Amino acid sequence: MKTKRSRRDFLKLSATAAVGTMVFSHYSCKKTTGIGLQLYTIRDAMTADVPGSLKKVADIGYKYLELADYNKDTRKFYGYEPAQFKKLANDLGMEVLSSHAQVEGEGITLDNARMMAEDHAKLGVKYCLQPWIVEEMRTTIDSYRRMAANWNQIGKITKEFGIQFGYHNHNFEFATVEGKIPYFDVMLAELDKDLVVMELDMFWTSKAGYNPVDIIKKYPGRFPLFHMKDMYTKEAPFFEVIKPDIAPVGAGVINFREILAAKDIAGMKYMVVEQDDSRDGIIFEDIKTSFTNLTTKILV
Repeated sequence: MKTKRSRRDFLKLSATAAVGTMVFSHYSCKKTTGIGLQLYTIRDAMTADVPGSLKKVADIGYKYLELADYNKDTRKFYGYEPAQFKKLANDLGMEVLSSHAQVEGEGITLDNARMMAEDHAKLGVKYCLQPWIVEEMRTTIDSYRRMAANWNQIGKITKEFGIQFGYHNHNFEFATVEGKIPYFDVMLAELDKDLVVMELDMFWTSKAGYNPVDIIKKYPGRFPLFHMKDMYTKEAPFFEVIKPDIAPVGAGVINFREILAAKDIAGMKYMVVEQDDSRDGIIFEDIKTSFTNLTTKILV
């Protein structure tokens, strides 16, 4: 792919409730019933050809989709009405399971939250997930607390429509702010676990210097969604959103077997493959590698 866009730029295009694309895998004790993909992974291909890109994903074997392109002005997903996009996925044997939905840092209006929930209910998703926090809202603990209170309110609204709200982390939430670590001291402390669940991103958590298993054991039952994202190298902890070495799942150094051994403690229901960028510019080959490694090496 030639066009490179940052997550922040991409979410800006999607405005208030940009629905993030993720890939999921429903995982049981005995077998894998499906693996999902975060569609942000193939964002450039989706811009060029939605039906053709989805067919490639289905042909690899993915069964669940997580979206990343909800437009609050047109109320469409990737240019399609909710029912139209749902049919595209279903006709290919896939299910739209979740959506990254960017809401305003200063507080989404209740009317906008309800509109977002209505549109996602038509799509049939189980989860809407906040995927990003703008830099200006990460400067104080009070700003994080305002967001947490706001997200609890959004979670109440989405639940009215049968949708679970949640948060997808990066690494900056683990940086110390005013003597506290927002991820632990605000998010896991102040978000209502029944209203806002956590989607644990294995790459970003590891880049922040934490073992996902340790977090899972300290906060059992809080992580129904796993973002399966690998890294080529171990580095000293850092908190800037730079991604020089995102790898296909199983091609890097993260111990996914160890993480999945804690899935029941986490309360994990689905796993989602995401790869923000392809080091070698072969993203469809990379997501096939992730699928193959999961099904033949990691989940066996």
